[in-house]
Amino acid sequence: MQEATTGRFRSFRDFYPYYLSEHSDRTCRRLHFIGTGLVILIALTAVVSGHLALLWLLPVVGYGFAWVGHFFFEHNRPATFQHPIYSLIGDFRMFADMLTGRIRF
Repeated sequence: MQEATTGRFRSFRDFYPYYLSEHSDRTCRRLHFIGTGLVILIALTAVVSGHLALLWLLPVVGYGFAWVGHFFFEHNRPATFQHPIYSLIGDFRMFADMLTGRIRF
């Protein structure tokens, strides 16, 4: 599990329950879902169309929706500030879990 003194996680499996606890507000989760969905759509559009300049929108859209959710609805700091890689993976995992109904939309 999490090492209490350092705030580090040994694996994504250990991190994900913490990540979900930081996304308990339904509006925050929905904003993450929208942002992640748009990130996927923009990335696919950029690659398929060959307009790779669209890729600069990915962090703006992804972080924009997520940070609005955290600052205005969840009232916490995004986990990406402390755990950027695990948080990115967590965004896509939570998106998939919401899409499949494992997590309430």
